[in-house]
Amino acid sequence: MSKQITGQCLCGAVQVTASVDNPRLRACHCDMCRQHGSGPFFSLETLPDSITVTGPATVFKSSAWGGRAFCATCGSTLWYEMTEDGSRNLSAGLFPDGGGGTLGVEYFTDKCPQGYALAGQHTKLTTQETLALFAPEYLETQNDQV
Repeated sequence: MSKQITGQCLCGAVQVTASVDNPRLRACHCDMCRQHGSGPFFSLETLPDSITVTGPATVFKSSAWGGRAFCATCGSTLWYEMTEDGSRNLSAGLFPDGGGGTLGVEYFTDKCPQGYALAGQHTKLTTQETLALFAPEYLETQNDQV
């Protein structure tokens, strides 16, 4: 059974609602996520087409296949989106208690700095495995140079 969750950016200018049925957190250690937020980007898995956003959200196209949204007022990270299908991976920090999710998967684990590690039993994907999942066409053009 799904439930609706509500969240907001730091200043409250952007309001977000979404539905979850089995909330799962995802952590990304790619270079861009770490540069953008000084650590892994934690997103919350939500039901497709359940996201509603109001307020001054701005999207920065950060790669050929995605963009990062932030509040135009306070700069809070809002989501990562896929260019191809427009799907959004909402920042877990928007929601109280991370939307009630538990950590399910880490991406780009070989990029995780030596200074920290995430505990628990969950799926851990390397750069090659992550790109094969989300951007196989990019991986093919790199010839193992990622």
